[in-house]
Amino acid sequence: YNRVWIPDKEEVWQSAEITKNYKAGDCFLHVQLEDGTELNYPVDPAALPPLRNPDILVGENDLTALSYLHEPAVLHN
Repeated sequence: YNRVWIPDKEEVWQSAEITKNYKAGDCFLHVQLEDGTELNYPVDPAALPPLRNPDILVGENDLTALSYLHEPAVLHN
């Protein structure tokens, strides 16, 4: 499964792993946070949460080398 970034009031962004396949039209994304908490995250099909880069790219000095370049990826890196 893929990992995504979901907005968080305290930490700004939290990493989560998708635990169930998402199908077009679903209203929730089934995810598990890094602390093990399972969550049904409400989503708008037109604005799915940003994907997380592979662990091999964490700490990359050149941001253009990231697979996904968006606010949570830059802040995490």
